[in-house]
Amino acid sequence: MKKFIISMMLMVSGSVFSQISIGAPVQESNKWTFGGGIGLGFGSNSSFYLQASPRVGYRLTEDLEAGAVGSVSWQTSDYYRSTMFGIGPFVNYYIARSFYLSANFQHYFINYKDKYYDYKYNREENALYLGGGYMQRIGNNSFMQIGLMYNVLWKENSSVFSNGLVPNIGFVVGL
Repeated sequence: MKKFIISMMLMVSGSVFSQISIGAPVQESNKWTFGGGIGLGFGSNSSFYLQASPRVGYRLTEDLEAGAVGSVSWQTSDYYRSTMFGIGPFVNYYIARSFYLSANFQHYFINYKDKYYDYKYNREENALYLGGGYMQRIGNNSFMQIGLMYNVLWKENSSVFSNGLVPNIGFVVGL
């Protein structure tokens, strides 16, 4: 009988300590977010493209995030080689954790070499991307973002970019 009472007391005391306290203060979650994207491409004339764009953000409110994003890309083919670095701020506004609106300013440093004509140049260019997209939850606080951005500073005859429209796919953790 003694063993039975001791066993019951241990079970009851264990269940009492395992209960969740109602009204206890909720611990504030981390407001920092991390993410980015990776790009890879192949084409004719032995062309190869590799790109990475890490980002770090801070949730100002539940639906508004601001931060910094970087970009590094490397392209090569039989005819040219190019390296580009970019950095700048971004702002995202989230709508019901399913959609987002985004603004992203980037300042790029471009190093280009034409292999055929043995011509090299370095230049800088600014880009202001505005757009938005759809978000899909892939974990507890992780999302995949699929969107479309447009560089409003793009000029057809003077930009190193072939187009102002940029599709993007990325990931963010911490929302």
